[in-house]
Amino acid sequence: MKIMIVTETFLPSTDGIVTRLTACIRWLHRDGHEVRIIAPDLGVKEFDGAIVQGVPAYAFPFYRSKKFAFPNRLVKKYMADFEPDIVHVVNPAVVGYSGVNYAKSLGIPLIASYHTNIPQYMSYYKLGKLNWLMWWFMKKMHNKADLNLCTSQTVLKELTEKGFERMQVWKRGVDTEQFHPRHSTAEMRTRLSGGQEDKILLLYVGRLAAEKEIEKIREILTESDRFCLAIVGDGPHRKELEKHFKDTRTVFTGFIHGEELASAFASADAFVFPSTTETLGLVIMEAMASGLPVVAAESGPTKEQLTDRRNGLLYDSKDPKSFKDTVRLLEDSSFRQQLAQQAAADVSELGWAAAAEQIRDLYSQIAEAKAAESFQAAE
Repeated sequence: MKIMIVTETFLPSTDGIVTRLTACIRWLHRDGHEVRIIAPDLGVKEFDGAIVQGVPAYAFPFYRSKKFAFPNRLVKKYMADFEPDIVHVVNPAVVGYSGVNYAKSLGIPLIASYHTNIPQYMSYYKLGKLNWLMWWFMKKMHNKADLNLCTSQTVLKELTEKGFERMQVWKRGVDTEQFHPRHSTAEMRTRLSGGQEDKILLLYVGRLAAEKEIEKIREILTESDRFCLAIVGDGPHRKELEKHFKDTRTVFTGFIHGEELASAFASADAFVFPSTTETLGLVIMEAMASGLPVVAAESGPTKEQLTDRRNGLLYDSKDPKSFKDTVRLLEDSSFRQQLAQQAAADVSELGWAAAAEQIRDLYSQIAEAKAAESFQAAE
């Protein structure tokens, strides 16, 4: 098959969407398919043999740390030149608007996937009054697709209730070779803890943005002197966070990647994930695969990955005391180790193959169904 992916985010950006896409593209190449990518032009021209066709990218005034590609007729040219069997638009919003509309106008089978709760994010940027408009827009875009994917049963239920059509869950996955307890090193632990190796090292990995609610972690550092924190990542909220965590046992590393990132996960004692806006939270699985107990806000997507007091800890985000009381359970080293072992065991067989094979089969089914429709219409 010739597969065209139109995405709002791609390399060199690093997030759960990019991780999922790159893992699946590698698998699709090994399976004999040709993939081409349309993405914001951030200088990357090729990935794993796939051509990356850039669209001019700009920053939003309220979110200057990330560049987005706006609707552009280049998308239609790229599609017409490549003549794909299927187009997959990832998170249709900005350049994805062009992806959806041009695929439809050219009569190309279309799959769209929903990964980011953009309407919920808007309240964090003082745009909450436009929440309804964003839901209307997202639904309109997705309902043009022949099939829509999302990453959890919880999100599927929510979107279906809001009128999104033809929904299916795209299986989750994690690279269990890259993320593994064996990647722990004393050097990384020293770096992340600021030399305080005797402390319980909490780790946060992800984009530093207001909607991640990272500020919440500070209360455990002021409540107990047994913990220290490493914040791995960058984003528009970094300066505010550095002020918020000033004079606490906190190390900011900025972005780290590859083997260093795997070592960071494996060298910590626990992973903290306060966000309540995630549609899945791939970093949860990366932490689990690395042998870390995860402390996360109780939500539908987190409950699909974590079982409280089995392989992680869930806290009530509506209870002001719940987060720190839950984290303090990790002071029991034997309990912490029990959670860690179970977390690693629960994702040890996951991998990315099942998610990639599923998307390959869905591409094929939608392309064949559209071809059959066209044939019948021509008779």
